[in-house]
Amino acid sequence: MADDRPVPLDEYPVHQVPLSMRHVATGDRNAYDRCIFHVLDHSGAALLVLGLGVYPNVGVIDAYATLRTGDALHAVRASDALGEDRMRLTVGPLRIEVAEPLRRFRLTCDDDLISYDLTWTAGFPPLWEPHHLQRRGDRLTLEGRRFVQAGGVSGVIRAGGAEFRVDPGGWTGTRDRSWGVRPIPGEEGGRLAEAHPTEGFHWIWSPVRFEDRFLMVVVQEDADGHRTLNDATLLRDGHPDRQLGWPQAEIGYRSGTRHPERAVVHLGGPREPRQLEVEILASSPLAVGAGYPPADDWQHGTWQGPGWTDRRTYDMTADHPRAAYGVTDHSARFRLDGRVGYGIFEHGSFGRHDPSGFTGFDSVAP
Repeated sequence: MADDRPVPLDEYPVHQVPLSMRHVATGDRNAYDRCIFHVLDHSGAALLVLGLGVYPNVGVIDAYATLRTGDALHAVRASDALGEDRMRLTVGPLRIEVAEPLRRFRLTCDDDLISYDLTWTAGFPPLWEPHHLQRRGDRLTLEGRRFVQAGGVSGVIRAGGAEFRVDPGGWTGTRDRSWGVRPIPGEEGGRLAEAHPTEGFHWIWSPVRFEDRFLMVVVQEDADGHRTLNDATLLRDGHPDRQLGWPQAEIGYRSGTRHPERAVVHLGGPREPRQLEVEILASSPLAVGAGYPPADDWQHGTWQGPGWTDRRTYDMTADHPRAAYGVTDHSARFRLDGRVGYGIFEHGSFGRHDPSGFTGFDSVAP
């Protein structure tokens, strides 16, 4: 018989459906609730990516941290059985403490490979991203709600014999909270996958922090260039949020790859055109160490047994073939309207993408 006793979170008036907070409203095995944080230094010397996820219908909680510094990418991953206390955001050596909701967080990792103790403080209110829907044929495979935020970070990071003193003047933090339904490993193939194969995928997700404003750009296109997700919003204290039209990106790829080295994102409209210039600083493929598909050593939501922790260091001068078919987080320096800002240029492009001139999965920049 299943244990259906109330859990501690049931004491709070946060229910949305007539169920215990032990349960989610859907029985879909792909239900998820997770976060990602980025901590980047303005010189490109270090890029820390960390996150934690809960997968209630498979009973898993997991977390990860990766640090890209030089040609090395250090990774710590942990997974365990999901417990009753949903406000305890701890897995193995990785912990996220919500010190002040929507405002301040303490991020810690106590491990021999990577250790950090950081305070992440929001510089701007959270901003909703567009409601994200994706289908394969008639089946809804992804429905996510997300908000994004940027701010300052202080503390210390240690890994690979190096120590980084983190301060808001030389470092930037971004974060994303999302929940809903999103495929995890074990998703069936069958007729729909055969009838509706993925021909191409093109993605930009870019939160940018300037001193007095925050910009969020997100774009998703299919092989034909049909846009299924689109937003460019500028947030300033004391001003209404301002939409900056239909973003169009010109990406300069490294020859023989789809690795961006620079980009210009055209914003605004014909009456007030604006250009967001992007200079890539450091790169961290999410399929290497961070557990995003199509990683072959660990992916989010997969049961690894109780109390699992894994540590490894990747040589980023070596070939990582799967990384080319996933999304990469690039720390970047941005310029807009004479201002310099810092943030993440997350990009993935694989398969056919007509607007870029890519004809298939083996197509790369000349």
